[in-house]
Amino acid sequence: MEIRQLQYFMAVCEEMHFTKAAENIGVSQPTLSQQIRALEDELHMPLFDRIGKKIALTEAGQMLLIHATAMMDALQNVKDSIADLRHMHGGKIRVGIMPSDLDYRITQLVVDFHREFPKVKLMIIASIDILRQVLESEVDIGVGINVPPTDRVVSIPLCTEEYVLTVSVKHPLAHRTSVDINELRDLPMIIFPEGFFGRELVEDAVQKHGFRLHSILETSSATSIINLVREGLGATVQSYPLIKQMNDPALKTLRIHNGAPRRNLSIIYRSDRYLGQAAKALIERIKEYFQSQSTS
Repeated sequence: MEIRQLQYFMAVCEEMHFTKAAENIGVSQPTLSQQIRALEDELHMPLFDRIGKKIALTEAGQMLLIHATAMMDALQNVKDSIADLRHMHGGKIRVGIMPSDLDYRITQLVVDFHREFPKVKLMIIASIDILRQVLESEVDIGVGINVPPTDRVVSIPLCTEEYVLTVSVKHPLAHRTSVDINELRDLPMIIFPEGFFGRELVEDAVQKHGFRLHSILETSSATSIINLVREGLGATVQSYPLIKQMNDPALKTLRIHNGAPRRNLSIIYRSDRYLGQAAKALIERIKEYFQSQSTS
């Protein structure tokens, strides 16, 4: 069994089509089919059910895919660790983070890290599904929220952040410093769409008091939400450190009593993933950055 054969097999699994897989990896379709047949002959088991023009993984194929994926991950770890020995502070780090935090919070962190490690290419990816991206190796490191415990992921707690009601300084509630959570009932809200973590977190908190948010406008952009709130179209409920970072005199924050939503931030990465020296340094900078923000 050769690494190349496993790569061909995984390419077919990704497309479930021999011709498309052959085009993706730059070989002829007969060559690809020959390598898959050789793999099946060696294992004495068919890997694909061929039903007309369609194919499907057999039970043996499903088992091989699981182990082949693990082997390819291990091989990539070897390559990364050796490259890290050669370059030390070079390479590329992919980081997944919530869109709102990307828009407003981490610019200075990225600037400081780039100055310290100018040869490291940072790819900052906005995501609302960070745990999945970490597990599927789409990102190397994630800044996740309320991440459930799992053996496949290392989770390093960063901080706990409280959500606050945010309004325009011209809003009828702007003279207040706090509200009871029940006062959010029927309050016109500008909020993320359903399915976004920030929306679900707030909905879970108010549902304990027997109501849902009165959403009048929804957008996936934190920038748009804040702009609309600033114009007085409605209120929003967002993480206090996020609003504080904006330092916008046109906004007023009010603490929420009797059950304010909270989110727990963690750095996450796959437990079987090799992290180079630059990635480890980035994790330390992220820890220091978010923890200093939560206490300042």
